[in-house]
Amino acid sequence: MSEGHISAVTLQSKLLKKAISMLAAEKEQNKRERDDALNERVPPLNLSGLSAQELQELSKELHRKIDIVDEACYDLEIKVAKNEKEIQSLTQKIWEMKGTKQRSKLKKVKKSHDSKFDALTECKLSSKSDFKANLKTVKKEDEKKEEVTDWRKNVEAMSGMEGRKKLFDAGQ
Repeated sequence: MSEGHISAVTLQSKLLKKAISMLAAEKEQNKRERDDALNERVPPLNLSGLSAQELQELSKELHRKIDIVDEACYDLEIKVAKNEKEIQSLTQKIWEMKGTKQRSKLKKVKKSHDSKFDALTECKLSSKSDFKANLKTVKKEDEKKEEVTDWRKNVEAMSGMEGRKKLFDAGQ
């Protein structure tokens, strides 16, 4: 192995050493930032030279401040719980509204012609009507032989409403 080429194991070990040193530096920086923030927000207590009475007063003051913070935390918890219940009720209302507007699509059921006919006749069985009586009688008419004419004249004659009327009259 030449000096110009670095093996994969060597490269990995160098990367791990660098990552460990960067992690240690980041932890140290986070600790310094935390200490700075605490020193800025909470001044250090100087308890030397205080009498027992002053220490008791300081303790009572700290307890009052703790109680105020606890009450604020409790109030916030109640507000959060109330808002969560409201959100749940609103989401329930939304789901109900969606349910009324979106109905499930009916499934297509394949039925045979006989079963369809049976289903249709079941609703009419109460009146027991005779199907043959409802049919119209069709008379066999002699087929008229049409003269062979120019098709353009036939198209012009049948176009428009008059042509449709002629077709309708001829069908009856």
